[in-house]
Formats: sequence, C-alpha cells, structure tokens
Amino acid sequence: MSPAEAVAVLAAGIGAGTINTIVGSGTLITFPVLLAVGLPPVTANVSNTLGLVPGSVTGAIGYRSELGGQRARLLRLGLVCLVGGVTGALLLVTLPSGAFDAIVPVLIGIALVLVVLQPRLARAVQARRDRAGTTAPTHGGPVLLLGMLLASAYGGYFGAAQGVLYLSLMGPLLDEPLQRINGMKNVLAATVNGVAALFFIFVAHMDWAAVALIATGATIGGLIGARVGRRLPPAALRGLIVVVGVAAIVQLIIKDT
Repeated sequence: MSPAEAVAVLAAGIGAGTINTIVGSGTLITFPVLLAVGLPPVTANVSNTLGLVPGSVTGAIGYRSELGGQRARLLRLGLVCLVGGVTGALLLVTLPSGAFDAIVPVLIGIALVLVVLQPRLARAVQARRDRAGTTAPTHGGPVLLLGMLLASAYGGYFGAAQGVLYLSLMGPLLDEPLQRINGMKNVLAATVNGVAALFFIFVAHMDWAAVALIATGATIGGLIGARVGRRLPPAALRGLIVVVGVAAIVQLIIKDT
C-alpha cells in the first residue's frame, strides 16, 4: 500500500466511523476504498469489519448518557445480535460471493420507509395499546427480537446500512426517543462487528495494515459522530438516515450493474 493509498484508507475510516455513529452505512465508504487499493473482496470485507469495531465502541461511549436505564434491554437484544452476527459471519465464508446482492437494496428501501413512517407508526401502535389497555413490551417483544436477529445476521455477513435496519426496527417497537434508540444501535452494531471480526480472525485472511488504518480512522470518527449526532433533532436525524440509506441503495445497484 502506497502512502497515498494509506491516507485514503485512513480518511475512509474517519468518514465511516463518523457516519456509522450517526446513522450507519460506513461500510459503503470503506469497502470501495479497500477494493480500489487492491484488496480482494472477501479480504476487504473481513478487514473492514475488524477495523470498524473501535469506531463502534467510541461511538457507543459518546452516547453513554442516552444509554442510561437500558442495561436489561441491551443485554437481551445484545444476545440476539450476538447470535445473528455469528450466523452472518458463517454465511460469509460458506455462501457464494454476492448471495445477498439482489435482496439488500430492497431490504434497505423497506427500512427507509419504516424510518420515515416511524412517528406515525409509533402513534398508531400506542393508540392500539391504549384501546386494549396494554403497555409497550420493555424489550420490544418477539417481533423485534426476530427482526434484530435477521438484521444482525446480515450485519455479520456484510453490514452496509446495518444501522439503518436497526433504527427502522427499534423505532416503531420501542417507546423511546430516537436518540436513545441510536445509542442502542451503536452498542448493538459494536457487538455484531466484534463477534464477526473475532470469527474472521481465525478463519479468514486479514490485511493488517488496512485494519490498523481503518481502526485508527474509525476511532476518531466515532468520537466526531457522537458529538454531531447527539445534537441533531429527531427530524434532522431521520432525514439524514434517509439520505444515507438512499445513497446506499444507489451504490449497491450501481455496483451490480
């Protein structure tokens, strides 16, 4: 890797760490850069997964005040995400390359619709509970657990727009402000990336120079993303999620044409 390429990978890590903490989809910044500097797709994918872990951690730390009182929920969802992440990592090393290519843009598109409709959906769900005299499940119920399991399996496999999927699932099903949900998203993404990366260390080839550069950049980016993201009002954060998600869909479609 030349000095110029190293700078490009470091810069991509900063950008990915920042956008992952605020929304998600940082992989769509780092993965193409790793391919451009000559890494094979699978090596780029697994190196990227490991490199982004420190950024997820610093992003979660930056959101620590929003995580207050959510330990039990995080433990339950974290266990589900852990299982999903391992499943996705196994799929990456067993399925043919590009196995999810057709479904991923559709999946992200559905997630964006849910993010846009989240306030309306939340009000409708709450009105239904009021009529039935029930309260919201503390941990989101079985629908959320199943959705997070599937989203985490996808995250362990590739991870582009994983954060968007998490936000679209937790938003309507948890009675929490969007910023508190975003804080949980960062912890759960760190869990999935961490367990997938640990698995890849033993079964896949890493480019350790790329890992180090992305990890350094993502650590910085996670801190930046937490400072920026926590100041965004819900409407602005939701709008940013949609912009990033649409960009992810466009990039994935272009890549496959």
